[in-house]
Amino acid sequence: MRARVCRGHCNDTPASKVHRPTLDFWAAVRPAWRMDNHNAVHHGTPSRRLVLGSAAAVAVTALTTPVASAEERRGGGLPSSIDLPVGTRPEGITSGPGPSFYVGSVADGRIVTGDLRTGAVRTLLAPEAGRSLRGLYFDHRTGLVWAAGSLGTVGHVWAVDARSGAVVGDTVVPGAGFLNDLVVTRQAVWATDSNVDRLTVVRLTRQGRPSGAPAEFVALTGDWPTSPPNTFNANGIRALPHGPVVLNHSRVGGLWQVDPGSGVARPIPVTGGPPITSGDGLELVGRTLYNVRGRGPQDVSVVRLRRDGGGWRARWVATLTDAALDVPSTATAALGSLWVVNARFGIPAPDTAPFWVTRLPTA
Repeated sequence: MRARVCRGHCNDTPASKVHRPTLDFWAAVRPAWRMDNHNAVHHGTPSRRLVLGSAAAVAVTALTTPVASAEERRGGGLPSSIDLPVGTRPEGITSGPGPSFYVGSVADGRIVTGDLRTGAVRTLLAPEAGRSLRGLYFDHRTGLVWAAGSLGTVGHVWAVDARSGAVVGDTVVPGAGFLNDLVVTRQAVWATDSNVDRLTVVRLTRQGRPSGAPAEFVALTGDWPTSPPNTFNANGIRALPHGPVVLNHSRVGGLWQVDPGSGVARPIPVTGGPPITSGDGLELVGRTLYNVRGRGPQDVSVVRLRRDGGGWRARWVATLTDAALDVPSTATAALGSLWVVNARFGIPAPDTAPFWVTRLPTA
């Protein structure tokens, strides 16, 4: 199936994913640890929270190596999709350096790493009972993969060495509801909480490493919609040039510009195309913003951002979709493509189900 770039109406009827045979070799090709441009999470449906509430630890081997079949390789030799270990139950994805990518599990807190060129994958961070990972973000300065999530009912932001899998930072977040996505800036890590109208701030050292300081908080104010209890709100987050961050809102839709110092939010007007709804992950490449599940359950909305006085505006460009998408949650840009992880929320028996990453064209 070929990915579609829709600049008008798309038929969004999902198609079933046919699980493909994979080559079985255990001598995996290691990711090429060289610098490249970086990537990099939903919606207000209860399925995500129900999935998390019933998450169970899944044992995995130290190394698995599914690869995309030869007939699926196209577009400069890149696979059209990459299989993840059965039962991964992925949520966040990030990438770098080079073809390396990382996917986190909401079920058991493992991080799977792999190679976008070969499709080989292995476990970087072993599972831990009760741990759930959502958003991931790779920081090129330090080689750390940052992850937002929880251990039991307690929110955490972790820093994981991308080479060894060692946890080098663990910040407990008091009062967290549902830590969701995060972005790394020069001085701090900023994380959304979908159940609490605030940004969580983890301060960094000058070298970009965890400072060990307690988590700080910035309340979302201004035009930010007041959130009733037990609703799903702020989700994806990325850093805009010159200071602001951009959020999407799973419950009411839309894109929001937030001053990270004051927490004052205002909507980003989007012209053209369908409304931005059901937002999950965000990915920013230059001034092109990819909003995963920005229109329907199986698509990515693409907008171009531009400055407008002291604020920002956006113009709808396209909708990306593909028959292989199955409730996509987050995306990362790498090697000239957009790589989208399929969370498959709501499927029967997720602990024994197949999961995969789908490659889409950039717009």
